[in-house]
Amino acid sequence: MNHDPSTDHLALPFFDAAHRDIAARLPEWAAAQDVDERDDRAACRDWVRRLGDAGWLRYCVAAEHGGALPALDSRALVVLRETLAFHSPLADFAFAMQGLGSGAISLGGTPAQRAAYLPAVARGDKIAAFALSEPDAGSDVAAMQLQATPARADCVADEPDGALMLDGRKTWISNGGMADFYCVFAKTDPQAGSRGITAFIVDRGTPGLDDSAHIHVMAPHPLAELVFTRCRVEADQQLGERNGGFKLAMQTLDIFRASVAGAALGMARRALAEAIDHARRRRMFGQTLADFQLTQAKLGEMAALIDAGALLTYRAAWMRDTQQGSMKERSVAAAMAKMTATENAQRVIDMALQMHGGLGVKVGTKVESLYRDIRSLRIYEGATEVQQLIIGKAVLA
Repeated sequence: MNHDPSTDHLALPFFDAAHRDIAARLPEWAAAQDVDERDDRAACRDWVRRLGDAGWLRYCVAAEHGGALPALDSRALVVLRETLAFHSPLADFAFAMQGLGSGAISLGGTPAQRAAYLPAVARGDKIAAFALSEPDAGSDVAAMQLQATPARADCVADEPDGALMLDGRKTWISNGGMADFYCVFAKTDPQAGSRGITAFIVDRGTPGLDDSAHIHVMAPHPLAELVFTRCRVEADQQLGERNGGFKLAMQTLDIFRASVAGAALGMARRALAEAIDHARRRRMFGQTLADFQLTQAKLGEMAALIDAGALLTYRAAWMRDTQQGSMKERSVAAAMAKMTATENAQRVIDMALQMHGGLGVKVGTKVESLYRDIRSLRIYEGATEVQQLIIGKAVLA
């Protein structure tokens, strides 16, 4: 079976030569990798090293910091994640977290911060993490409770040169417990809601940071809870403007939201490929499964669902890269892409599993693992319901 997906969609006007170059080179490289994924943490470290050595992580940062393209490019991220997720959702995870985990530094970091972290991210020498979610602050970011308070009693919270102490918890942190640094968002003005959040870079091993509590989920990925207890951050660890953290977090997520849709497309395309292969080989009642009209109808529905999500995804990434429309219109396009691609991928993978019959629920088969892998994409980086609200409010306006 040829597992490489078609790249016909790269002929669409959304893409240019740089994106077609990725699509021409990445599938062969990805298919040739042989990573033992039984230990998700060891596998992710392996994938980061391989992605770094092969130059693919260079698409996570801008050219001036060792990147492959002049700026972070949503279409490149989509093509990369779609291809990696087709071959290995864990490879996609490892790649995506390098970009998301360092994205706030790319957008808001000082020249010194960018020089200290971004080239190492591009090489795979440092593993990055984005620490935003909390036990009671997921979709409602403004409800976060992690506090950044003056280290000295005679300082005030908005003093620009004073060290601060972090106290509180973060949870569902991807790469938690194995990251070399965390981009952490904390309340510097507790009364100001989303306008009182500031970002900081916190290195692994900083006194007062405990990232040892691993979280186990249905599709194994490195996740952990972070506990901050009088964790000191100096003034030069502040990321972006004081109390400008919410905007920085949203800008970072906006770049990567369409790429989540890209990952969903990759998983859906793999499920369709597995379903086609199975339908052609499985014999019943004197013919192959593919000979039944019901099978053909299901495969047709799966292909249409994938293409519907793909067109919205490519449009959203193109709009972001080329600054088409207003910022609000770009956010709505990304919401439509993320919602449609992830929800459609869930349906496609479910149909592929059903087509496999009993084999579909056997642990170790590809459709079984895809069934677990796809589920979290409908939740993280903005659950489907959040995307629906974004779209609905825009329609009403």
